[in-house]
Amino acid sequence: MLPPVNLRPSFNITRSSHVRLTVADLAESRNFYVNALGLVVSDEDERTCYLRGLAEACHHSLVLELDEEGAGSCRRIGFRVFFDEDLDLAYAWFRDRGLPAEWVDVPYQGRTLHVSDPIGTPLELCAHMETRPRLHIDFERYKGAHAQRLDHYQIFAPDTFELCAFYSELGFRNSEYLEHGDKLLGAFMYRKGTCLDLAIVENTGPALHHFAYTVSESHDIFTACDWAGILGYGDGVERGPGRHGPGGMLFAYLRDPDGHRVEVFNSHYQTIDTEIEPVRWDAASLSTNARWGLPALEKWYFEASPFVGAPRTPPAELPKPMSLERFLLEQPLP
Repeated sequence: MLPPVNLRPSFNITRSSHVRLTVADLAESRNFYVNALGLVVSDEDERTCYLRGLAEACHHSLVLELDEEGAGSCRRIGFRVFFDEDLDLAYAWFRDRGLPAEWVDVPYQGRTLHVSDPIGTPLELCAHMETRPRLHIDFERYKGAHAQRLDHYQIFAPDTFELCAFYSELGFRNSEYLEHGDKLLGAFMYRKGTCLDLAIVENTGPALHHFAYTVSESHDIFTACDWAGILGYGDGVERGPGRHGPGGMLFAYLRDPDGHRVEVFNSHYQTIDTEIEPVRWDAASLSTNARWGLPALEKWYFEASPFVGAPRTPPAELPKPMSLERFLLEQPLP
């Protein structure tokens, strides 16, 4: 069902690293991420805000870029590579396959490479960043949900298997996957030895469904929702708190002031050992709340942040998830 994985890829991606979002009001977005989620500001100016989680030493995991006309889009998702020489190998690898690859200068990062995957997802690769002190035991600095670190992204792709094969060639392994019959619908892929760095779900794409931060305690998930309500973002608490089937994590999904979706959740299990087999989930019998809770609203399954400059393509067949709206319509009358 799954494509083969290259366990000795041409260059070494180590983890999900950072995401760049466009926003309409920098102060409003900063307020959401600092005071509801609890991220800390590393640096900022009148057009850009660089944020990181409390447990992160690298300069930024979230970059907010002011763009009044193009707000609500994602510029790039970032991955770290291990060595500078991996960037040179990546440049040649993408160019050899006819895929975009160009060197760019990015503040607070070392050499940085912009590339795109076969469906046009814009990626940013770097080996180094400036560092700042970790603040995970500076409890007097805690705000909001005390978000600790960026963990993963979920993107939409018109063909999950084809894009899964691409990232498998880059050494990404699957922890779990979602299928129906002989059709791969979702791939939960990782590099860092937990169960997720990049999730690929079949839908109109490329688009960024969400990015996710870990929290230390389950009550921090409720705290994120509480602070969203206190600060006037309560309508943006879109799904949860709940428990996933795949992954098994407790979670909540929130929409920021520009509609970007961010998840807070309570971490993962370990997957680094090569003998561990991916877990299969049957889409026909699964709401991603596997144990309890109602399905998500239909918009959770279909709405996503577009990538700047990346045309979107629908899949051969649009998904038909069990949304909350559909679930309620199918309930028998009393």
